[in-house]
Amino acid sequence: MRMAMIGLGKMGGNMARRLCRGGVEVVGYNRSAEIVETLVAEEGMIASTSLRDAVGKLQTPRIVWLMLPSGEPTEQALQDLVSMLEPGDVVVDGGNSNYHDSQRRGVLLKSHGIGFMDAGTSGGVWGLANGYCLMVGGEPEVAAQVEPALKVLAPAADRGWAHVGPVGAGHFTKMIHNGIEYGMMQAMAEGFALLKGKGEFDLDLAKISELWRHSSVVRSWLLDLTAEALSQDQQLKDVAPYVPDSGEGRWTVIESIDQGTAAPVLSLALSMRFTSQDSEGYDFKLLSMMRNAFGGHAVKKAGS
Repeated sequence: MRMAMIGLGKMGGNMARRLCRGGVEVVGYNRSAEIVETLVAEEGMIASTSLRDAVGKLQTPRIVWLMLPSGEPTEQALQDLVSMLEPGDVVVDGGNSNYHDSQRRGVLLKSHGIGFMDAGTSGGVWGLANGYCLMVGGEPEVAAQVEPALKVLAPAADRGWAHVGPVGAGHFTKMIHNGIEYGMMQAMAEGFALLKGKGEFDLDLAKISELWRHSSVVRSWLLDLTAEALSQDQQLKDVAPYVPDSGEGRWTVIESIDQGTAAPVLSLALSMRFTSQDSEGYDFKLLSMMRNAFGGHAVKKAGS
């Protein structure tokens, strides 16, 4: 099997590595030639100098897998591919695109006879060693065409990947996955903050996180990662209290509003990330002034 991987960043690069090691011929392209050269030397990947060059090095029916930032980069690549591909070829979007965009793109490519698959991809930097969780949407014949690559990328051929529904379903499933992730992370962070705040017990957070990893109800990969981090540094003095949001958490909350389905935990987890990103903290300043106005409570001055 031969396919193209377009975008060789942290995720795309490691996915190309795993595919190469699994016997798939990968034609790789990235704006930065350095990573292409590295993967050619270390994994035997086939280099390409442009999107068109990558397509030209594939046999029909072609499979082009995009691992690009959501939005304009992915949109532009898809528009360019329409003129380069032929009926029967397939484009896979493995980035974190909005599922509405995936549905629209699926219609566009289908009008040209080109198959489209949206692949929600989870696994992060650990995917190379452990495999990726792949949630894919598309028509059955398209899923069958890409299946050999999915089996290589997944933890095993019979698990960690699934054709979850039609075009859009893959990215929709990944969006909800990330929303749940926000809530789980927020709950864990709050719990450990409470443990740390109980000064009279002088709790060893590294010991407790390691304890919970074994047979407790809250054991999870997130807890594994938390335990590893706390074993190195419990105070986290060098870590800024800033947590970005990738966009999928926002889309999940918007979906809950559109459906009229209550999702208070997911919504609040997203709001807490917004709070961490507010360097000015104007709302908290205003709250302090309100307390002073109605109750005469002292206002703490900046820098004090």
